[in-house]
Amino acid sequence: MSTTAAPNRLIEQFRQLGLNTYEAKVYIALLGKHPATGYEVSKSSSVPQARAYDTLKALESKNMVVSMGGKPTTYLPVPPEELLDRIEKTYQSTINELRAELPNYSVESIEPVHNLRGEAAIFNHARQMIENARETIMLEMWSDDQKFLEPALRDANDRGVKIAVVGYNNVSYDFCTVYEHDLADDIEDTLGGRWILLTVDATEGLVGTHPVGQNEPHALWTRNPALVLVIKELVVHDIFLLDIEQTLPDVLTQTYGRGKPRLRNKIFGDINLIGAH
Repeated sequence: MSTTAAPNRLIEQFRQLGLNTYEAKVYIALLGKHPATGYEVSKSSSVPQARAYDTLKALESKNMVVSMGGKPTTYLPVPPEELLDRIEKTYQSTINELRAELPNYSVESIEPVHNLRGEAAIFNHARQMIENARETIMLEMWSDDQKFLEPALRDANDRGVKIAVVGYNNVSYDFCTVYEHDLADDIEDTLGGRWILLTVDATEGLVGTHPVGQNEPHALWTRNPALVLVIKELVVHDIFLLDIEQTLPDVLTQTYGRGKPRLRNKIFGDINLIGAH
């Protein structure tokens, strides 16, 4: 094959490997005609003759061409397969070393917390989280809000994502387990609104409130591992207790009274903390 002009795309690819434009042109030209003198390489590569000799020397120092001696000196290119194998091994070795060393110089980053304002922003973000879920979804929500997330949750269930929901005021989904919370009215009356808790794949979490009246709904979304863990464990904690209540209602009533007033008094005394089961 005879090469009179190196394609720009090949030159650019060589540049990405650390060669300059002249080096790329000379090597490609030498592939097309070898052995060749500096003068011949200059003509076939369109590199000025004075620069062609310097470039051949540079390529020889990089083990990309081999000089054959003689007068004038002629040059052979290192075969492309051999050259690329060597470059690949060098880059891979460098990448492996950087991968091992760079973390030692990196300051640990802290995942930020993002504020969401308004019902549309909150539930749009919640839907995006659910749509991206691959393994698990854990959710606490009121029946007033279930319509916003039902299609995305149903699709996630169809993808095989495991879903667990703590529901307030009779949340009803026919495709996943819903644990009904019996203090919905007390919580909403005391706190002045309802909330949403959501974690996806234990990697991101959302917690928000929806106040009654004129106050704008607001929420926090984060990938911060510590905060995601807290949100997830709140949902898990409620699921555990609600399952126990559903399984052993008579035992709990006998022990703590209906609505568990003796348990709340034992833990909190006169402090009114709605949400303590």
